[in-house]
Amino acid sequence: MKINDVILQTVTKIVVFIILTMAVYLFISGHNSPGGGFIGGLVLASALVLLFLAFDTETIMKRIPLDFKMVAAVGAFIAVATGAASLFLDIPFLSHAYSYFNLPVFGKTGLATVTIFELGVALGVVGVVVTIILSISEDV
Repeated sequence: MKINDVILQTVTKIVVFIILTMAVYLFISGHNSPGGGFIGGLVLASALVLLFLAFDTETIMKRIPLDFKMVAAVGAFIAVATGAASLFLDIPFLSHAYSYFNLPVFGKTGLATVTIFELGVALGVVGVVVTIILSISEDV
């Protein structure tokens, strides 16, 4: 017999949007204040875990057809590649570049290569956490 989780599923649809917004904020503000790829990745993974709890795992995997082990691997590759790229340019490992660009809507905006590194960390964290949660849920 299937349990009817209408209230949990309805609240989850709203709360996941709020959690995802917070994850993006933490990711973007990470190099200027507390946050970054690790915390943003954990918050994003918590939104996915909430979806897996509220809805059936198979339903979510149909809607989000990702192999989270591959997400973790791609994240680790991006993080290592940003560090290794500095070695090819004959500068110290994990050195980053920072420059200002004039973007059409935002105007003069500072962009740093550390954001690419943080993206790799975030993807790695999301991939590992969701893989662990899914492997635990298979055993239960």
